[in-house]
Amino acid sequence: MPAYAKAFTGGRAMAQEIDKTKAQAFARRVFDLYTGAALTLMINIGYRTGLFDGIAQGPGTSAEIARRAGLTERYVREWLGAMATGGIVTLDPASGVYALPPEHALCLSGANRLNVAPGSALVTHLAKHVPAIIEAFRHGGGIPYSVYRPEFTQIMDESWRRIYDQALIGEFLPAVPGLPERLAAGARVADVGCGTGHAINLMAQAYPRSTFVGYDFAADAIRAAAAEAESLGLSNARFQVQDVARLPADPKYDVLFAFDAIHDQVDPAGVLGRIRAALTPGGVFAMIDFKGTSDVHEDMANPFAPYYYTVSTLHCMTVSLAHGGAGLGTMWGERVARKMLAEAGFGQVTVKDSPRPQNSIYICQAD
Repeated sequence: MPAYAKAFTGGRAMAQEIDKTKAQAFARRVFDLYTGAALTLMINIGYRTGLFDGIAQGPGTSAEIARRAGLTERYVREWLGAMATGGIVTLDPASGVYALPPEHALCLSGANRLNVAPGSALVTHLAKHVPAIIEAFRHGGGIPYSVYRPEFTQIMDESWRRIYDQALIGEFLPAVPGLPERLAAGARVADVGCGTGHAINLMAQAYPRSTFVGYDFAADAIRAAAAEAESLGLSNARFQVQDVARLPADPKYDVLFAFDAIHDQVDPAGVLGRIRAALTPGGVFAMIDFKGTSDVHEDMANPFAPYYYTVSTLHCMTVSLAHGGAGLGTMWGERVARKMLAEAGFGQVTVKDSPRPQNSIYICQAD
């Protein structure tokens, strides 16, 4: 006998037949989502405790892996249970030896940019803010960025540092025609929303004839950036606490960067206008931001879209709405970005894929 459920259309109740097979399949998918979320917590533990680096050294029993990481065996054994049943590590049932396949080790250990384990920290961090987000759903407003700091800043540093180290100079910068040559010859450069400043410091090392400044309103991030510059002996890099919505028109810059920093601004249109005003004639603005289409239906083909719509709800959109801002959100997308860039005075905009598949590079020049 078929199962029925009531749906409401136009104020009238309608009976809809339920396909139990489809319902059960969807329930399994939902539980798969819960399983993925649970394993994300385990990945975060493995990253923060050094377990992945320990098991990447070679196969071992739970006791051997615990010794390598300096951890309690009983906890490590249970963690390995989750990793093995979740398909992240392998288990030889005869010997009780666990192993991390080399392809998995590439993605979960070491200093390479393919190590995605640091990203688990963002999920665990954002989960803490769900109760406050629910209140925003009910009453409007949002959660100010200050509530997320300093942990959010540190998470972004850990996630982007490896990418900058391995791809900024050799891949991101050459994507902008003529940019490496311009920096080698000597240019005035700024990074808007620089966070902990690692990108600025790497460029300052690579291009000693250019001068670099990083702007961010987080004083703790600016202190970290300045400390790194000092430790590297850089005389051509400096950092300043600055609300980029009030970025001065002078001094002018030949090159301006924004790495994932525009979409969560309170006044993104105002920030883009300030950036345009701060460029020299012939200057270039390189905006690295998340890849989207500005249309949910079209974004359904993007495998990263569910994750970033979630991140937007739990962070990027709400930190803007908390101050009555535009609330663009992480997935504001190319059509909206192009329109806003044009309105800010950028007559020439070229969009390219970035070395990081989640992002696009907007190469913007003034009229």
